[in-house]
Amino acid sequence: MRWLKFGLLLIIFFFTVYAVSMSFVEENKKFTIEKEINYPVEKVFPQFNNLQNFSTWNSFFSQNNQWTFEYFTPYEGQGSAMTFHDKKNKKSAGDLYIRYANPNKTLRYRFYEGMQSNPYLIDVKFVADKGKTRIVWYIQTPKQPFLKRSLNLLTEDFIADQIDLSMKNLYNTLGNKVDKDRKRESLKFDSLMVENQGIQLLLGINVNSKNDKNALFKNIVINHNKVLNYVKMDLAKKSDEYGEPILITDADNFKDKEVSYFYSIPLPKRIGISDNNFSFRTLNASKNYVIYYRGNYAGRTKAIQQLLLQAKKDTLRTGELQQTFLEEPRDEANTMIKLSLPVFR
Repeated sequence: MRWLKFGLLLIIFFFTVYAVSMSFVEENKKFTIEKEINYPVEKVFPQFNNLQNFSTWNSFFSQNNQWTFEYFTPYEGQGSAMTFHDKKNKKSAGDLYIRYANPNKTLRYRFYEGMQSNPYLIDVKFVADKGKTRIVWYIQTPKQPFLKRSLNLLTEDFIADQIDLSMKNLYNTLGNKVDKDRKRESLKFDSLMVENQGIQLLLGINVNSKNDKNALFKNIVINHNKVLNYVKMDLAKKSDEYGEPILITDADNFKDKEVSYFYSIPLPKRIGISDNNFSFRTLNASKNYVIYYRGNYAGRTKAIQQLLLQAKKDTLRTGELQQTFLEEPRDEANTMIKLSLPVFR
């Protein structure tokens, strides 16, 4: 009995100490974190403004292999949103929203962790400075109940560490993008060339769509997001572990009212997949007639006809047309595509 009383007194003592100490801790915390990255704001801002990009390099999301992600239209800018769930129990792990976007200037996020009803309030400011970008995070944590207020003592250090790691990931991501951009600047558009293509392994989905101008491109965007999300989130592949998306279809079906196509992403090797909507396809090595095209997506038909006409002149048979998106399909009026037509005797 004496030990029981002593234990109760000890519990009361520690609770009293905790209660007194927590009275000096704010129910939520506000702090600012500032970083600089050696890339211009025009390259940096899209990595924050597009939540698919954001979740790839942000360490809070990219380090956790137990989460699956879902993105909602619009996929970038004000009104865009994403949610993430635990793979095992399917419970919600949180939601992220962009409530305000001023291009290359400011973003306002609202981040709900788990089932919390109070969000993290996160404003991010972008300041251009001679080819570099200063990034300033203004963060306000959710209000914590009295018994959980001690968490506020650790939050700032944890978030600062996450931002440090995220900035390193972002620097590497932008480095890869800049290299790609430099290569694309040297491309010759609208000129027919001959290229030898090696074997490629593709993971994708089979699709049917109306060949209406607006409907087809919107359908491509939807299926691009499906395949990319599966590769990045479900298969946990990093950006350097997969290639640029490829759409495979009959070369002359642009005249049809309805088209069938296979939308895919190249992977280095075959792996087990649990979703029956996805399948692998192998592209055999081939000699290809190639045109790099830039412009409105509907305008690609002229380049396709040029490829078919050249094959006919050379009395060659043709395979299925490959449309490689050198930039993700987002804006129908501004696409960048490599059109490849396999030819053989």
